[in-house]
Amino acid sequence: MQLNTLDMAVFLGFMLAVVGFSMYKSRRERTSEDYFLAGRGLTWPLIGFSIVAANLSTEQFVGMAGQAAGNVGLAVSNWQLTGAVGIVVVAFTFLPRFLRGGIYTMPEYLEYRYNASARAIMAVYTVVVYVLVTVTTVLYSGGLTLQTIFGMDLRAAIWLIGVIAAVYTTWGGLKAVVWADLFQGATLLLGGLVTMVLGFHAVGGVDSFFTHNADRLHMILPSDHPILPWTGLVAGIWIPIFYYCGLNQFIVQRTLAARDLAQGQRGVIFAAALWLLVPFFIVFPGIMALQLYPGQMERPDQAYPLLIRNLIPAGLRGFMFAAIAGAVISSLASMLNSAATIFTMDIYKRHLRAGASQPALVMTGRVATVIFVVVACLVAPFLGHPRFGGVFNFIQEFQGYISPGILAAFVFGFLVPRAPGMAGVAALLSSAPIYGLLQWQWSRVPYLNRMALTFLLLIAIMGVITLAAPLRQPKKLPLTRELGPTFTLGSVIPGAAVIAGVAAFYVVFW
Repeated sequence: MQLNTLDMAVFLGFMLAVVGFSMYKSRRERTSEDYFLAGRGLTWPLIGFSIVAANLSTEQFVGMAGQAAGNVGLAVSNWQLTGAVGIVVVAFTFLPRFLRGGIYTMPEYLEYRYNASARAIMAVYTVVVYVLVTVTTVLYSGGLTLQTIFGMDLRAAIWLIGVIAAVYTTWGGLKAVVWADLFQGATLLLGGLVTMVLGFHAVGGVDSFFTHNADRLHMILPSDHPILPWTGLVAGIWIPIFYYCGLNQFIVQRTLAARDLAQGQRGVIFAAALWLLVPFFIVFPGIMALQLYPGQMERPDQAYPLLIRNLIPAGLRGFMFAAIAGAVISSLASMLNSAATIFTMDIYKRHLRAGASQPALVMTGRVATVIFVVVACLVAPFLGHPRFGGVFNFIQEFQGYISPGILAAFVFGFLVPRAPGMAGVAALLSSAPIYGLLQWQWSRVPYLNRMALTFLLLIAIMGVITLAAPLRQPKKLPLTRELGPTFTLGSVIPGAAVIAGVAAFYVVFW
């Protein structure tokens, strides 16, 4: 696909407007609370759009659409639909605890609940996984998309995306990120709608699409399916879902910055409602690409880029270029800001320089952001190797090493007040070895089932440790903010509506 002068003008104008406006809105960030948590003043529309923009990137547009075009079909939508339910549950269970504690990061909570070792372990895990897995995956999938659609050199595309994200993230922190997300999230959703409409037209209409792809439009797959069996949906999928929606810093950070609990809950539920559009805007187009261009698809991850390259008419290409690049940049900026937050607050301030001034903390966050993006840009091109099995599979498989341990530490800590610090540390340290052993011995078993077994083994380990050496008195967590009631009518009703929408989707596509 060739970009003409008008297309390039649209793309450059959009990017300059987004970056310039976000930098303007975040020009007064001076303290660590300003820089990392936007002064704890975010409202629900910003929170909702920012979560969507952070979540929906080319790892979904490339990886999720790729699995839809592969052997998973519509069932890959289970990730977003169960995520919509999971994040609603998180809004009423996890979020009140975190906001009342006034914490900056997820690892910080583990120190209050367990000890400093638990906080340090989770902080190191998270930074390493963000930089070497999630950030690099977003960069690679974004570069691959721009290469496939617009013919850009892969490495040049990766560095273009990285530099743009680093500029406004380094400047303004979380506030710059969420204001950019407001524009990029809206553009992303509009771009998805345009692609879906053009795709339906190309395949001959809605009836033709459903008739031709009837065997790929099922949400529940057999128990022997190699990637997403129904057994994994029953238990395994909830582990990465609750980790991702409730304990993953780059998603949770904008809720930690909420003005109050009600704004945080409404923002989360707004994001969940928007996630219900993902099957239509991402998964259906992936299936359409297989129907339209089976001979042009060398690997499933090319499905969505091929659809855009072949369907988008002149005049809309610059807009789609901006939508795709914006999707990558918004997710990347969120991840970089969160990785820098954890490094600064949980590693640098806690263990390297306890008395650091507010300007020093902000500067450390900025320097860390630059270092992280450089490292990720250097590593990202190597993810194209076939052994990684596609970007979506790669990121989920590697998350399996840490997500069961982190979720076990938090959930067991919530439910068992006398669980000692050693129980939390044991869960965090044992997660990777146990999952790695299961992956080595049972590589043919779907990773969701391996995650479920890892989680159950960790809960058992924590239970044994607690029975052997329980705390004499439960730890009292800090209560630094008064946030009002947890259940408000303005949040409960929309939350129930989201869950009902998910249930309706399952009924239709059983």
